[in-house]
Amino acid sequence: MIQRLAHPVSSDPHRGPVLEFGGLDVLWIQVGGTLCNIACTHCFISCGPKNDSHPMMRRDEVQALLERAETLGVKEYYFTGGEPFLHDEIEALIADVLRQGPLSILTNALLIDDARASRLAWMAESSPFGLDLRVSIDGMDATENDPIRGRGSFDKILAGARHLNDHGLNPVFTVTTVHAKYAASRGRGEFMQHLRHLGFERPRVKFIPPFRIGREERRDEAYCDEHRLGPQDLLAGGENALQCGSCRAVTARGVYPCPILIEEDGARMGAALEEGLRPIALNHPACKSCHQEGFSCRT
Repeated sequence: MIQRLAHPVSSDPHRGPVLEFGGLDVLWIQVGGTLCNIACTHCFISCGPKNDSHPMMRRDEVQALLERAETLGVKEYYFTGGEPFLHDEIEALIADVLRQGPLSILTNALLIDDARASRLAWMAESSPFGLDLRVSIDGMDATENDPIRGRGSFDKILAGARHLNDHGLNPVFTVTTVHAKYAASRGRGEFMQHLRHLGFERPRVKFIPPFRIGREERRDEAYCDEHRLGPQDLLAGGENALQCGSCRAVTARGVYPCPILIEEDGARMGAALEEGLRPIALNHPACKSCHQEGFSCRT
């Protein structure tokens, strides 16, 4: 029998509030592992060309996971990494999910050319479920973006996003608020207007707070003791407000409470998806970031 006691999301001895598990609505699948074609300075799991901490997931692993997810009533799927489009079978994996439910893919768009965008559009049109591409970018120009994502990346990201847009797949631009102006409404409005200027008539943007772990811990500053939730900080019904009350992340190494904490000691909940279907103790400082910001990883 699976033990249903709350599982701490970190091995830190701090006592955090217990978040009840409301049911598995959302499944994050780390198909790309931690391998990425760039090494962003704010990456909270330090993905890059040489990071194999979490290997890519094999197609048979993902297919077995999808079978279990269907029986558990999962309503929404996410592919992340690393960079999912580095996976040799990524398009087959996309097709596998789109036979079962809606899919969002987190990508830097560097590997999306016109031909791939055309195939993705065809898969989206052929499926009864939605396909969203979330394209990561960190500013309105290369001056803002490239120090974070690498020289020349801004123009390449925009090129990939335009290929998607040209084929009717309106991308969701994901912007981490490492530039303080994008944490305020004025800066966000300017970003939206700039996207219109760049040719994206119906801009879609998701702003994400930085999490002070991984490379971001070295780029800016690490969390300290004050960045923690106390046992009484979570209000009743928190499982409905925080995504981790209804999601789990799966990598080739096992099941985790959320996609942010896959490199945290003690966060692994087990090998099988069913082992993650239990309450969690929010004892990591990143949990307070989500709680304060009202943040969800969902699109």
